[in-house]
Amino acid sequence: MTIPYPTKQTATAFSEVSPPSGASRPRLSFLGTGYLGATYAICFAELGYEVLGFDVDEAKIAKLAGGQVPFHEPGLDELLRANLGAGRLRFTTSYQEVAEFADVHFICVGTPQRGDGMGADLTYVETSVTNLARHLTRRALIVGKSTVPVGTAEWVEQLVAKHTDPELAIEVAWSPEFLQEGFAVEDVLRPNRIVVGVKTDWANGMLYAAHKGVFDLAATEDREVPLVVTDFATAELVKVAANAFLATKISFINAMAEVCEVAGGDVTQLAKAIGYDPRIGNRFLQAGVGFGGGCLPKDIRAFQARAQELGAGEALRFLHEVDLVNLRRRGRVMQLAAELLGRRAGPAGPDLSGTRIAVLGAAFKPNSDDVRDSPSLAIAATLAKAGADVRVYDPQGMENARAAQPGLTYAATMTEAVTDAELVCVLTEWAEFRNADPQAMGDLVAQRLVIDGRNCLDASLWARAGWQYRGMGRPHPEA
Repeated sequence: MTIPYPTKQTATAFSEVSPPSGASRPRLSFLGTGYLGATYAICFAELGYEVLGFDVDEAKIAKLAGGQVPFHEPGLDELLRANLGAGRLRFTTSYQEVAEFADVHFICVGTPQRGDGMGADLTYVETSVTNLARHLTRRALIVGKSTVPVGTAEWVEQLVAKHTDPELAIEVAWSPEFLQEGFAVEDVLRPNRIVVGVKTDWANGMLYAAHKGVFDLAATEDREVPLVVTDFATAELVKVAANAFLATKISFINAMAEVCEVAGGDVTQLAKAIGYDPRIGNRFLQAGVGFGGGCLPKDIRAFQARAQELGAGEALRFLHEVDLVNLRRRGRVMQLAAELLGRRAGPAGPDLSGTRIAVLGAAFKPNSDDVRDSPSLAIAATLAKAGADVRVYDPQGMENARAAQPGLTYAATMTEAVTDAELVCVLTEWAEFRNADPQAMGDLVAQRLVIDGRNCLDASLWARAGWQYRGMGRPHPEA
């Protein structure tokens, strides 16, 4: 069922659920303080909850406890320091401390792609649930937030039953996350929906109490936050289904870009025209070098793998083509680079030796330092492998990029990256790159050649400044 919160009736219905700790509102723990867990822990403390963040990584916990977020997310550092100072937020490496403190335990650990296939690796989920369960001494609710294959919640129930006293009546629920990097604080404090998979009224009531701060904030701002109460399987499927749909939409417009490139069309105008149709909408219709990050690529692969295990593999065969279209767009940059630099492509691709190329962008999207499966960083590595002298610059992702691709050369500034470059590739749509002055940049480069891998530049403006411009699925502009 879907319930628009808050309402007086639903608030009364759930008011009788008391936290087992005896606190006035549930105490919350978040196991795993990576991007997901740390963001939720900090934001729920901001909503007034007592929160304990847990991780086995002592360096990460020390950093958070010292008031520093170990990744880039706008606005999160300030909230972390404010809530540490207010005493609502603490961090630990002790499972025992977590078990003694919290009423609701959110599992926020990573579920990376397995090394031996496309499926999700649930090792971190198993480890965190098992170790937590062994230390529980009173009733509690364990809630999965990590993106997992359907059927995981039932398996977690079995793990809990194996490692806890049945008299404690520990329960399991699932509540997927929907964070967008760069907008995560708003996504936690002002979500567009909350989904919970539960089996009992008690679990439902505890999750309502754990989210009451979200509903109260919505009430003060005259908003509603829809709450979808459903079963385990549906709750698990919501996140992967959403990611599969978004990935499909991105690959669709990139497939249209491929057609435009041979037909002479302009994919940006095509996207604008179809985006006016309310059934389609204009979001995620920006053609470019494709999607990346720690979610969409591995989630659509894990979804395919799980569907195959369940005997429904044929239903998701289209996701294989979605993946292929996405990866093909990275190769398109190499083709355009060879074309602009006058290098012929042999059986092993073009030889770009002796050329200098500036790559602007390393993070998979702006307002983030996440370089996991980043198209821009993968393209930079491919250009370097073809022999080019590649200089990479990103406003936030440099440290992570160096760790992921230590063989590349990194520039401290955009100016340093483009100086004496024969080709400039804009591969992440940071505002610094979108708003760059093509005339001023033209005075720094060796040749005025630019590949707009995100279709984020004003093509006519760059052409008038004397640049040979190449976009993704766009015609060549006239000067």
